[in-house]
Amino acid sequence: MIAPSFPFKSIFLIALLPLEGNSYGIMIRKPFLFFIVFIAVSVRLSAEQPNILFIFTDDHSHRAVGCYPESPDWVKTPHIDSLAENGTRFANCYMGSWCMGSRATLLTGYQTYGIKSMRMEGEYPGSVYDSKKSPFWPAVFRKNGYQTAQVGKWHTGTDNGYGRDWDFQKVWNRPAFPKNSGNYFKEQLIQTNGKKAVMTQGYSTDNYTKWAEEYIRGGHGKKEEKPFYLWVCYGAVHGPFTPATRHLKEYPEVKVKIPADVYPPRIGKPKYSREKEQWVRGENGLPVLKNKRFSGRTVSGKFIHGIDLHSLERQYHQGVLAIDEGVGKLIQALKDTGQYKNTLIVFGADQGIAWGQKGFQMKLAPYDGTIRGPLIVSMPKKLPSGKVCEKPVGGADLVPTFFKAAKLELPWKMHGRDLTPLLKNPEDKSWKSPLLLAHTGMSFGEDCDEVIDMKDDPIYQKQEVPWWVFLRTDRYKYIRNLLPGETEELYDMKNDPEELINLAANNKHLPLVRKLRARTIRELEKTDCKFASKMPAVLNP
Repeated sequence: MIAPSFPFKSIFLIALLPLEGNSYGIMIRKPFLFFIVFIAVSVRLSAEQPNILFIFTDDHSHRAVGCYPESPDWVKTPHIDSLAENGTRFANCYMGSWCMGSRATLLTGYQTYGIKSMRMEGEYPGSVYDSKKSPFWPAVFRKNGYQTAQVGKWHTGTDNGYGRDWDFQKVWNRPAFPKNSGNYFKEQLIQTNGKKAVMTQGYSTDNYTKWAEEYIRGGHGKKEEKPFYLWVCYGAVHGPFTPATRHLKEYPEVKVKIPADVYPPRIGKPKYSREKEQWVRGENGLPVLKNKRFSGRTVSGKFIHGIDLHSLERQYHQGVLAIDEGVGKLIQALKDTGQYKNTLIVFGADQGIAWGQKGFQMKLAPYDGTIRGPLIVSMPKKLPSGKVCEKPVGGADLVPTFFKAAKLELPWKMHGRDLTPLLKNPEDKSWKSPLLLAHTGMSFGEDCDEVIDMKDDPIYQKQEVPWWVFLRTDRYKYIRNLLPGETEELYDMKNDPEELINLAANNKHLPLVRKLRARTIRELEKTDCKFASKMPAVLNP
């Protein structure tokens, strides 16, 4: 049952009700006891409902968080790591495949093919949606006792939902101002509570931290009597991966592991992956960016340390440092204000990004090297600490989990799984539910009823990454590339975590491929995916 929120103005309505006498001759208002009970129930429910702080970063690989074993040993993210020490680190998180798609999922609880009316429109990243056909769930929290707030990057429609979905909002609305959409780290047009955008100076990561901290400490109209949901959306560490000036000398003379598959060919892969060549050998023998520029439609910026892989990753990791400092400040603000014990803190990213894996320097593709990101959940007074959960999880899973934490019923059928059992027992061996993830390019909702000709997809035109779906079990990842006649992919994630050997290329694994193929279709059908039975034919049916 959805918990009621108490409308405090009702207290004053008591004075308008008729007086009644009782056996002691005392005049009381008959409904008075009802309201007292109602107040008590409402206060109790609010006390039980936790605050939710969702810290969300951009293009942030799990390899750029120190507590993940895949990160280089010189990576230092002490404040993010402290969340893992006081919570659960999810080892295999796939929030989504690109920026807007991940955010749309996190606002609706749907895979991209289920988000009706959303579409790209106008100059990139322009996008629109009909809020009646595609409601965002923070509005439900607002109606049921929560105060909702969002700070930072907005990338999901020109309508940012202030007054409907959000009580407080201070955002860089990229779809509404495409000419400003490349300014990830400085000179951003910032909208506050739906008002006219104001050109704002300062390093964006620090600005977002400041505004979020002010909110936690009681600013920006925060109501002390209400639990809050605060979504802090950093633009870092998206390209051009610009660090704060104070961090430009960090990580001197670092070295990273050169991915085994940085150069083509890659035997057994689909064509787009087999031939991907964003890196070439430089004069010093290190991989360098072939086009000498960062990939991405709105990315422009200078190379600070050089264009070889070591120098570029140094710049990237330096950009993470201000995020880590911000996480520390937000945690401290919760502690200083007595809200820490009753706040569920979630740290994640829209997806990861590749630095040479499969030849990429971007996201989009269905590999761990390109899209796997961090996810850490912490609430030490109510959930286990210092745990690692190996189960694969995704962005669609977080929304039902938030509703469960808030003790609210889901307002509509969602595509994700409530992760509460894993939060309570991160090492639960009985959890057998696989993770489904779909990449449908820049198409959403009704535009995904049929698998489109890839030449009509903007992402495919630029990056040649087709639509795909994948199913991730505890051990295997099955990938179906939605191009006619293209190879399927199957990886043993236990023995081949870098996804170098496509088992689907060997007929002896065909029974397992067929089993996972059928299971993928069943999972798609559970989510009412209309293209589930109309995908392009495979090579070995």
